[in-house]
Amino acid sequence: MTASFSFAPPRLPEGAEALRAEVRAFLGESRRTLGWEPNSNFMANFSAEFSRSLGARGLLGMTWPKAYGGRVRSALERFVVTEELLAAGAPCAAHWIADRQSGPLLLRFGTEEQKRDILPRIARGECYFSIGMSEPDSGSDLASVRTRATRTPNGWRIEGTKVWTSNAHLNHYAITLARTGPAGQSRHEGLSQFLIDLKADGVGIRPIVNMLGDHEFNEMVFDGVEIAEDRLLGREGEGWKQVTSELAFERSGPERYFSTFHLLDAAITALSGQVDATAKAQIGRLIAHFVSLRSLSLAVAGKLDAGENPGVAAALVKDLGNAFEREVIEVIRGLAPFVASRPEPGGAEDVSAALGRAVLQVPSYGLRGGTKEIMRSIIARELGLR
Repeated sequence: MTASFSFAPPRLPEGAEALRAEVRAFLGESRRTLGWEPNSNFMANFSAEFSRSLGARGLLGMTWPKAYGGRVRSALERFVVTEELLAAGAPCAAHWIADRQSGPLLLRFGTEEQKRDILPRIARGECYFSIGMSEPDSGSDLASVRTRATRTPNGWRIEGTKVWTSNAHLNHYAITLARTGPAGQSRHEGLSQFLIDLKADGVGIRPIVNMLGDHEFNEMVFDGVEIAEDRLLGREGEGWKQVTSELAFERSGPERYFSTFHLLDAAITALSGQVDATAKAQIGRLIAHFVSLRSLSLAVAGKLDAGENPGVAAALVKDLGNAFEREVIEVIRGLAPFVASRPEPGGAEDVSAALGRAVLQVPSYGLRGGTKEIMRSIIARELGLR
């Protein structure tokens, strides 16, 4: 059996460019008011004040119903806003995961009480989430979950460890995948998702400092965490179906090819008028790749807008985007004798600082959201190759 991919890019809705101009004006004013400096890592700068200001402008939870704090706008309009936030290097870490995937997951699988309690707070930029999927020694084998949820008279008891949980030391909740029953032959059975309060008794947060010296990642340890019955998200035993639908939001957005955008932009500015025809061709190829990836990502946003679950298409965007991010670094390093420098915390990013940040972060590009091996396995299965 073979399959094919359809990536017909949709037309942006009327008013999208006016929205883009509005967001750019807001970001310019925000930078002057809050004093943040652009950062190519969209998860590096945590600013609750910035996230609240986005919520006040109606730029979070944009696609959700008004009853839950949303604005009933399209996924394509949200795509425009996301592009502008990334291009500006805005401090998005606080709201990012909640707005991108935790909120949509709650909207689809949460109870009415969960939705009315949490979604409006996310839309206001006041409630932040971590992802409780990855575990130590498991790599990208998500089905090998060892964190266990056991029923108690009052709900559930959670035991286990999660790793690479961005900003868990600052966030409010983690949607956590745990085993609640037998794995079955596929290993995908017996998994469930839970809403865990990161300030609850028994939740331990251990920092993981990256090569930049930043504390973004954490290890979360659940040592007999007691949670109520109503903290189950969706149905017991259907966690695999839920988590794979969540990953489509995580893997397909423009953040999957924007990580080296500031490096490319800074290098083009620094090399202006100083490059030969060969260098121009290399830069032109990078720009063409960027535009192509944008078209693919926009097509996935269109599928989401149509209510589809474009998991395989999202995996393709993620894999190609990570390859592009690595390619930008290698091409820029070969074009001119730029010396990578360690970026100063909160400092401006010139080409040397952008290169230094990219070189130190590049190992993470192919890991977050799943390794290239996992992405290619998903794609191969869809094409009937395995």
